[in-house]
Amino acid sequence: MTKRLSYADYPKATASLLALGRYVHHCGLEQSLIELVLLRVSQLNGCAYCIDMHTKDARAAGETEQRLYLLQAWRETPLYSERERAALAWCEAVTRLGEHGVSDEIYAQARASFEEEELLNLNMTTILINAWNRIAIPFQAVPGSYQPAAQQAA
Repeated sequence: MTKRLSYADYPKATASLLALGRYVHHCGLEQSLIELVLLRVSQLNGCAYCIDMHTKDARAAGETEQRLYLLQAWRETPLYSERERAALAWCEAVTRLGEHGVSDEIYAQARASFEEEELLNLNMTTILINAWNRIAIPFQAVPGSYQPAAQQAA
């Protein structure tokens, strides 16, 4: 795979997504939850670059290998909390919006675990990574070189 375009060379085009990313990472949701959502949505969309990035970021934030390995099968394992399960169901439903949107059942599950503002922030997190996936995939961002901020400084 050869990168088609370096979108980082166009900061005006990505400025709003970068601002949304800063908001998401400081919105009050747990960083571990944010990383799980960023990774899961990237898995759903098949974005290799973002999967590489968010797996590394999750590890750097203390996520366990086992939970990362089993994220694609989160429904079949007891490793995720009810709040995480509600978030994963929500982000999957938002990412795969069908003709009827997000079901009442998934909304109720999310509301049982998230206050209104938290749910909006979870939705913004899902929107953010879907947007980045839709930039990285068509321009064939090449996975492998990304290093989390903590490792970049070392």
